Amino acid sequence: MDTRSEVREFLSTRRARITPEKAGLPAFGGNRRVPGLRREEVSLLAGVSVDYYTRLERGDLSGASDSVLDALARALQLDEAETAHLFDLARVANASPIVRTPRKKPGELRASILRLLDAMTEAPAVVRNSYFDYLAANALGRALYAPVFAQPQPNSARFAFLDPAAQDFYPEWDRNTRELVAAMRGEAGRNPFDRKLTDLVGELSTRSERFRTLWAAHDVRFHRTGVKRIAHPVVGEIELTYEAFALPADPGLHLSTYTAEPGTASADKLKMLASWAATDAAAPEPAASEQTHDVDAAPERTSGRADA
Repeated sequence: MDTRSEVREFLSTRRARITPEKAGLPAFGGNRRVPGLRREEVSLLAGVSVDYYTRLERGDLSGASDSVLDALARALQLDEAETAHLFDLARVANASPIVRTPRKKPGELRASILRLLDAMTEAPAVVRNSYFDYLAANALGRALYAPVFAQPQPNSARFAFLDPAAQDFYPEWDRNTRELVAAMRGEAGRNPFDRKLTDLVGELSTRSERFRTLWAAHDVRFHRTGVKRIAHPVVGEIELTYEAFALPADPGLHLSTYTAEPGTASADKLKMLASWAATDAAAPEPAASEQTHDVDAAPERTSGRADA
């Protein structure tokens, strides 16, 4: 990815959404030629010269100090995720492109992760990588995301944007896709030279107008917790709270869990889903030669003993 273009478009889109009134500045004149703040207004709020801010917005973050970045984040009213993204872009601008070596040889997910998934019997759980491949799941996780796992290579981004079933599966498809792209933006900011991620963005940009539109917005968010509504093909609409955890021992891997509010219809449907998953799990296991968990490629099955 072109880091200078990323910086330029990110800062200009953030500036465009802040009005003088929102920034606490007087709005002189009735005909403003740009949406949001002017560059000189941002420079005033950030305490830097107009020339310096112009250089930053043209994509040159090299040498920008943490104090300048903090001031810029305050001036543009960036939230936590956007501020982290700005610092990621600055880190990349001040470093040489590095070809990353694999953490380890491609192979199975660590056995302890698979045991953890199998031990979680009352909540759906899924492990994904930074390319949004679903690498493993417990029985409930695979059942919850059955349409995604029906793909030859389960990937939540490809499913959301390229599979027509996604708009029925996600009742809030507009919101879900917006949040998904914002999370992908964060990944791209942290790893702009990752060829596989760049290829995924290119594929989705080519094949999905919705993705192109959202990607151009340069919105960024953390994917940590929230509510997910799913119109499941077996149990019907279900509302779950998700929690996402980074796995520090395996950079790039994330564990997401899903729970229902006790005493609700969704809690009952989660129990129904567990019964369906248990029935499905009674089917014959795949041959041992098919049971792989490549951390650099999408899986062909889920975790250990719990999967179908």
